[in-house]
Amino acid sequence: MFSTVRYFIKTSVIFLIVGILTGLYMSISKYLLNIGYSQELISAHTHLILVGSVMMMIMGVALWFFPRAEKEDKKYNPDLILATYWLMTFSTALRYIFQVSANFFLSEILRILIAVCSILQVIAIILFFYSMWGRIRPVGSQYREAKGEKF
Repeated sequence: MFSTVRYFIKTSVIFLIVGILTGLYMSISKYLLNIGYSQELISAHTHLILVGSVMMMIMGVALWFFPRAEKEDKKYNPDLILATYWLMTFSTALRYIFQVSANFFLSEILRILIAVCSILQVIAIILFFYSMWGRIRPVGSQYREAKGEKF
């Protein structure tokens, strides 16, 4: 497993832990302290787990397991993949911070920053899979399928 894969997977685990701790805070806040929380905290919690943890885990495992890029593949670029890692990591972390902050005070600047981080996350995911597109191909299975083997 090479470095960029480890970055995606370890960051995914960190986002999962922070997301679960956020959920624990929400549970204690609502059920023990009886003070509740806003929709912003629900969004931050859910988004960190689904995009920060699950999506980054998918990206890391795809990078690890998919066949190597063919030499003619002009789309695959390891530097672009690493750039998408950093873009996903910073935009996800900042969106989480801004949404948690919005739980306590919501301002127009926070709304704009949350939206900007959302846009950056979408761009990172699109760039990642654009670069990976050529690696999503059969490697030997097409021959077994042609012989009638079922998967």
